[in-house]
Amino acid sequence: MEKGSGTRQLKVAREIQKDMAEIIRRKGMAAFGGAMVTVSEVRMSPDLSIAKTYVSIFPSDKAQVVMGILRDNVKALRGELGHEVGRQLRIVPEIVFYLDSSLDYVDHIEELLKK
Repeated sequence: MEKGSGTRQLKVAREIQKDMAEIIRRKGMAAFGGAMVTVSEVRMSPDLSIAKTYVSIFPSDKAQVVMGILRDNVKALRGELGHEVGRQLRIVPEIVFYLDSSLDYVDHIEELLKK
């Protein structure tokens, strides 16, 4: 890996996280069945062609429905992202959504601590 490419990966990941969060926020909760969707992390592939996008969904019982909505609309979301980052990036990365279950983990730990 060439020197400095890890820094670029992180910068691009942060920019995509910010832009994707804004795109999802603009769509509103109604677009996601009333669930709140938060982009918790983006991890870029070394060649910047894939953005693994981790989302937290509240309430968590809507997670599967929301993940389906995100996956069904990934092309449109990528297109909107292209408008946002088109000036900074030559290639708009493929977006792959993953469920970030860390909130469920925190809830689980809190439940265990209450016992």
